[in-house]
Amino acid sequence: MDPINYLAQLGGIARTGQLLAAGYSRTDITGLTRAGARQPRRGVFMLPKCQPELAAAIRHNARVTCASAAEHYGLWLREIPAQHHLACNHGHGTGFIRHRTSRFDGPAQLPVAAVEDVTLHALSCLRPPASTALATSAMRLHGIPLELLKAQLTGDRSGPVLRALRQLDLRAESIVEVDAQHLFNANGIGFDTQVQLPGIGRVDFLIEGFLIVEVDGFAFHSNREAMRRDLGRNNASTVNGFAVLRYMPEHIWFESERVIAEIRAVLSRTPRSVP
Repeated sequence: MDPINYLAQLGGIARTGQLLAAGYSRTDITGLTRAGARQPRRGVFMLPKCQPELAAAIRHNARVTCASAAEHYGLWLREIPAQHHLACNHGHGTGFIRHRTSRFDGPAQLPVAAVEDVTLHALSCLRPPASTALATSAMRLHGIPLELLKAQLTGDRSGPVLRALRQLDLRAESIVEVDAQHLFNANGIGFDTQVQLPGIGRVDFLIEGFLIVEVDGFAFHSNREAMRRDLGRNNASTVNGFAVLRYMPEHIWFESERVIAEIRAVLSRTPRSVP
Protein backbone atom coordinates (compact mmCIF):
# COMPACT_ATOMS: atom_id res chain seq x y z
CA MET A 1 0.00 0.00 0.00
CA ASP A 2 1.18 3.50 -0.79
CA PRO A 3 2.51 5.05 2.49
CA ILE A 4 0.22 8.08 2.21
CA ASN A 5 -2.81 5.78 1.95
CA TYR A 6 -1.56 3.76 4.90
CA LEU A 7 -1.24 6.96 6.90
CA ALA A 8 -4.83 7.84 5.99
CA GLN A 9 -5.91 4.37 7.13
CA LEU A 10 -4.41 5.14 10.53
CA GLY A 11 -6.65 8.19 10.91
CA GLY A 12 -4.11 10.56 9.39
CA ILE A 13 -1.29 10.43 11.93
CA ALA A 14 1.49 8.01 12.91
CA ARG A 15 4.92 7.88 14.46
CA THR A 16 7.98 6.94 12.44
CA GLY A 17 8.39 3.74 14.45
CA GLN A 18 4.90 2.60 13.54
CA LEU A 19 5.55 3.19 9.85
CA LEU A 20 8.86 1.31 10.02
CA ALA A 21 7.16 -1.59 11.79
CA ALA A 22 4.61 -1.72 8.95
CA GLY A 23 7.45 -2.34 6.49
CA TYR A 24 8.04 1.12 5.03
CA SER A 25 11.59 2.29 4.45
CA ARG A 26 12.99 5.56 5.70
CA THR A 27 12.96 6.75 2.10
CA ASP A 28 9.21 5.99 1.92
CA ILE A 29 8.65 7.85 5.16
CA THR A 30 10.67 10.86 4.09
CA GLY A 31 8.57 11.04 0.95
CA LEU A 32 5.40 11.54 2.98
CA THR A 33 6.08 15.27 3.31
CA ARG A 34 6.35 15.61 -0.46
CA ALA A 35 3.00 13.81 -0.78
CA GLY A 36 1.24 16.32 1.47
CA ALA A 37 1.88 15.14 5.02
CA ARG A 38 3.50 17.44 7.56
CA GLN A 39 5.53 16.87 10.70
CA PRO A 40 3.98 18.59 13.73
CA ARG A 41 7.01 17.39 15.66
CA ARG A 42 9.99 15.15 15.09
CA GLY A 43 9.08 11.53 14.41
CA VAL A 44 5.38 12.22 13.74
CA PHE A 45 3.72 12.49 10.33
CA MET A 46 0.22 13.94 9.95
CA LEU A 47 -2.18 14.49 7.06
CA PRO A 48 -4.16 17.78 6.76
CA LYS A 49 -7.44 15.92 7.42
CA CYS A 50 -6.13 14.04 10.45
CA GLN A 51 -8.76 13.25 13.04
CA PRO A 52 -8.10 15.83 15.78
CA GLU A 53 -8.63 13.46 18.70
CA LEU A 54 -5.97 11.11 17.31
CA ALA A 55 -3.57 14.03 16.89
CA ALA A 56 -4.18 15.01 20.51
CA ALA A 57 -3.52 11.44 21.65
CA ILE A 58 -0.21 11.27 19.77
CA ARG A 59 0.78 14.71 21.03
CA HIS A 60 0.16 13.76 24.67
CA ASN A 61 1.39 10.17 24.43
CA ALA A 62 -2.09 8.94 25.30
CA ARG A 63 -5.08 7.04 23.90
CA VAL A 64 -8.46 8.44 22.90
CA THR A 65 -11.20 7.30 25.27
CA CYS A 66 -14.62 8.01 26.79
CA ALA A 67 -16.83 10.29 24.65
CA SER A 68 -13.99 11.08 22.24
CA ALA A 69 -13.72 7.40 21.25
CA ALA A 70 -17.45 6.84 20.70
CA GLU A 71 -17.30 7.43 16.93
CA HIS A 72 -14.38 5.03 16.51
CA TYR A 73 -16.46 2.19 17.93
CA GLY A 74 -19.85 3.28 16.59
CA LEU A 75 -21.15 3.90 20.11
CA TRP A 76 -24.27 5.93 20.86
CA LEU A 77 -23.46 9.54 21.68
CA ARG A 78 -25.49 12.64 20.84
CA GLU A 79 -22.92 15.38 21.31
CA ILE A 80 -19.23 15.52 20.42
CA PRO A 81 -17.31 16.62 23.53
CA ALA A 82 -15.83 20.11 23.61
CA GLN A 83 -12.56 18.73 24.99
CA HIS A 84 -10.70 15.58 24.05
CA HIS A 85 -10.94 12.68 26.50
CA LEU A 86 -7.57 10.94 26.72
CA ALA A 87 -6.28 8.01 28.75
CA CYS A 88 -2.71 8.36 30.01
CA ASN A 89 -0.75 7.31 33.06
CA HIS A 90 1.28 10.51 33.32
CA GLY A 91 0.46 13.98 34.56
CA HIS A 92 1.88 15.97 31.66
CA GLY A 93 -0.11 18.17 29.32
CA THR A 94 -3.24 20.27 29.66
CA GLY A 95 -6.33 21.17 27.67
CA PHE A 96 -7.92 17.73 27.73
CA ILE A 97 -9.91 15.54 30.13
CA ARG A 98 -7.58 12.99 31.65
CA HIS A 99 -8.49 9.37 32.41
CA ARG A 100 -5.73 7.63 34.29
CA THR A 101 -6.80 3.99 34.61
CA SER A 102 -6.57 1.68 31.59
CA ARG A 103 -7.21 -2.00 32.15
CA PHE A 104 -7.36 -3.47 28.63
CA ASP A 105 -5.17 -3.46 25.53
CA GLY A 106 -6.37 -1.07 22.85
CA PRO A 107 -6.05 -1.43 19.06
CA ALA A 108 -2.48 -2.03 17.92
CA GLN A 109 -2.56 0.49 15.07
CA LEU A 110 -4.58 3.34 16.53
CA PRO A 111 -4.03 5.44 19.70
CA VAL A 112 -7.52 4.53 20.94
CA ALA A 113 -8.36 2.85 24.23
CA ALA A 114 -9.99 -0.56 24.29
CA VAL A 115 -13.79 -0.43 24.05
CA GLU A 116 -13.99 -1.87 27.58
CA ASP A 117 -11.97 1.03 28.96
CA VAL A 118 -13.94 3.51 26.87
CA THR A 119 -17.11 2.17 28.49
CA LEU A 120 -15.76 2.27 32.03
CA HIS A 121 -14.41 5.79 31.54
CA ALA A 122 -17.74 6.99 30.16
CA LEU A 123 -19.67 5.53 33.08
CA SER A 124 -17.47 7.38 35.57
CA CYS A 125 -17.21 10.62 33.57
CA LEU A 126 -20.42 11.34 31.65
CA ARG A 127 -23.80 12.09 33.17
CA PRO A 128 -26.83 9.92 32.42
CA PRO A 129 -28.31 9.34 29.95
CA ALA A 130 -25.14 9.92 27.88
CA SER A 131 -23.18 7.45 30.00
CA THR A 132 -25.85 4.76 29.97
CA ALA A 133 -26.47 5.15 26.23
CA LEU A 134 -22.78 4.74 25.43
CA ALA A 135 -22.45 1.75 27.76
CA THR A 136 -25.62 0.10 26.44
CA SER A 137 -24.38 0.38 22.86
CA ALA A 138 -20.95 -0.98 23.81
CA MET A 139 -22.58 -4.08 25.28
CA ARG A 140 -25.08 -4.52 22.46
CA LEU A 141 -22.72 -3.81 19.55
CA HIS A 142 -19.46 -5.24 20.90
CA GLY A 143 -20.75 -7.98 23.19
CA ILE A 144 -19.04 -6.72 26.33
CA PRO A 145 -20.31 -8.82 29.27
CA LEU A 146 -21.77 -6.84 32.13
CA GLU A 147 -19.96 -9.07 34.62
CA LEU A 148 -16.61 -8.25 32.98
CA LEU A 149 -17.14 -4.57 33.69
CA LYS A 150 -18.33 -5.19 37.24
CA ALA A 151 -15.24 -7.29 37.93
CA GLN A 152 -13.05 -4.27 37.22
CA LEU A 153 -14.84 -2.08 39.75
CA THR A 154 -13.50 -3.14 43.13
CA GLY A 155 -12.07 0.18 44.36
CA ASP A 156 -13.56 2.38 47.05
CA ARG A 157 -14.63 4.95 44.44
CA SER A 158 -16.41 2.45 42.19
CA GLY A 159 -19.84 2.95 43.76
CA PRO A 160 -21.20 5.52 41.25
CA VAL A 161 -20.12 3.42 38.26
CA LEU A 162 -21.67 0.27 39.73
CA ARG A 163 -24.91 2.18 40.30
CA ALA A 164 -24.83 3.35 36.68
CA LEU A 165 -24.33 -0.24 35.53
CA ARG A 166 -27.41 -1.31 37.51
CA GLN A 167 -29.46 1.28 35.63
CA LEU A 168 -28.66 -0.18 32.21
CA ASP A 169 -31.51 -1.70 30.23
CA LEU A 170 -29.97 -3.65 27.39
CA ARG A 171 -33.33 -4.03 25.67
CA ALA A 172 -32.97 -0.46 24.35
CA GLU A 173 -32.25 -0.58 20.61
CA SER A 174 -31.19 3.02 20.02
CA ILE A 175 -29.87 6.07 21.80
CA VAL A 176 -33.28 7.73 21.76
CA GLU A 177 -34.82 4.74 23.55
CA VAL A 178 -32.19 5.06 26.29
CA ASP A 179 -32.95 8.78 26.54
CA ALA A 180 -36.69 8.07 26.70
CA GLN A 181 -36.12 5.55 29.50
CA HIS A 182 -34.14 8.16 31.42
CA LEU A 183 -36.86 10.76 30.85
CA PHE A 184 -39.62 8.44 32.08
CA ASN A 185 -37.63 7.31 35.13
CA ALA A 186 -36.75 10.91 36.04
CA ASN A 187 -40.45 11.78 36.02
CA GLY A 188 -41.68 8.75 37.94
CA ILE A 189 -43.39 7.08 34.98
CA GLY A 190 -43.18 3.31 35.13
CA PHE A 191 -42.96 1.36 31.89
CA ASP A 192 -42.24 -1.95 30.24
CA THR A 193 -40.02 -1.88 27.19
CA GLN A 194 -39.89 -3.89 23.97
CA VAL A 195 -43.22 -5.56 24.75
CA GLN A 196 -44.67 -8.11 22.32
CA LEU A 197 -48.43 -7.57 21.96
CA PRO A 198 -50.67 -10.15 20.18
CA GLY A 199 -51.98 -8.87 16.88
CA ILE A 200 -49.83 -5.75 17.08
CA GLY A 201 -46.21 -6.79 17.39
CA ARG A 202 -43.40 -5.41 19.47
CA VAL A 203 -43.81 -1.89 20.87
CA ASP A 204 -41.14 0.37 22.32
CA PHE A 205 -42.89 1.17 25.60
CA LEU A 206 -46.05 0.02 27.33
CA ILE A 207 -47.22 2.18 30.24
CA GLU A 208 -49.82 1.02 32.77
CA GLY A 209 -50.83 -1.79 30.46
CA PHE A 210 -52.79 0.34 28.00
CA LEU A 211 -50.66 3.24 26.70
CA ILE A 212 -48.24 2.44 23.89
CA VAL A 213 -45.43 4.93 23.38
CA GLU A 214 -43.39 4.57 20.22
CA VAL A 215 -40.17 6.46 19.52
CA ASP A 216 -39.63 6.56 15.78
CA GLY A 217 -36.09 6.61 14.45
CA PHE A 218 -34.68 8.72 11.63
CA ALA A 219 -35.58 6.09 9.03
CA PHE A 220 -39.26 6.25 10.01
CA HIS A 221 -41.49 5.81 6.94
CA SER A 222 -38.46 5.55 4.66
CA ASN A 223 -40.64 3.91 2.01
CA ARG A 224 -44.27 3.22 1.21
CA GLU A 225 -44.17 -0.34 2.53
CA ALA A 226 -42.90 0.91 5.89
CA MET A 227 -45.74 3.43 6.01
CA ARG A 228 -48.33 0.77 5.15
CA ARG A 229 -47.00 -1.58 7.81
CA ASP A 230 -46.91 1.16 10.43
CA LEU A 231 -50.47 2.30 9.72
CA GLY A 232 -51.58 -1.29 10.17
CA ARG A 233 -49.88 -1.46 13.58
CA ASN A 234 -51.51 1.80 14.66
CA ASN A 235 -54.95 0.61 13.60
CA ALA A 236 -54.47 -2.75 15.31
CA SER A 237 -53.47 -0.96 18.51
CA THR A 238 -56.66 1.11 18.46
CA VAL A 239 -58.87 -1.87 17.60
CA ASN A 240 -57.41 -3.76 20.56
CA GLY A 241 -58.15 -0.92 22.98
CA PHE A 242 -54.73 0.63 23.40
CA ALA A 243 -53.93 4.33 23.42
CA VAL A 244 -50.93 5.29 21.30
CA LEU A 245 -48.49 8.20 21.44
CA ARG A 246 -45.67 8.52 18.88
CA TYR A 247 -42.60 10.70 19.10
CA MET A 248 -39.59 11.55 16.99
CA PRO A 249 -36.13 11.76 18.61
CA GLU A 250 -36.22 15.56 18.69
CA HIS A 251 -39.40 15.42 20.77
CA ILE A 252 -37.63 13.36 23.43
CA TRP A 253 -34.53 15.54 23.31
CA PHE A 254 -35.93 19.04 22.92
CA GLU A 255 -39.61 18.90 23.96
CA SER A 256 -39.44 16.59 26.95
CA GLU A 257 -41.91 18.63 29.02
CA ARG A 258 -44.52 18.28 26.29
CA VAL A 259 -43.90 14.53 26.05
CA ILE A 260 -44.37 14.05 29.80
CA ALA A 261 -47.44 16.29 29.87
CA GLU A 262 -49.10 14.31 27.06
CA ILE A 263 -48.32 10.97 28.68
CA ARG A 264 -49.75 12.14 31.99
CA ALA A 265 -52.83 13.50 30.25
CA VAL A 266 -53.54 10.07 28.75
CA LEU A 267 -52.78 8.27 32.01
CA SER A 268 -55.18 10.54 33.90
CA ARG A 269 -58.09 9.06 31.96
CA THR A 270 -59.75 5.83 32.99
CA PRO A 271 -58.19 3.17 30.74
CA ARG A 272 -60.40 1.02 28.57
CA SER A 273 -60.34 -2.71 29.06
CA VAL A 274 -57.41 -4.21 27.19
CA PRO A 275 -57.27 -7.93 26.48
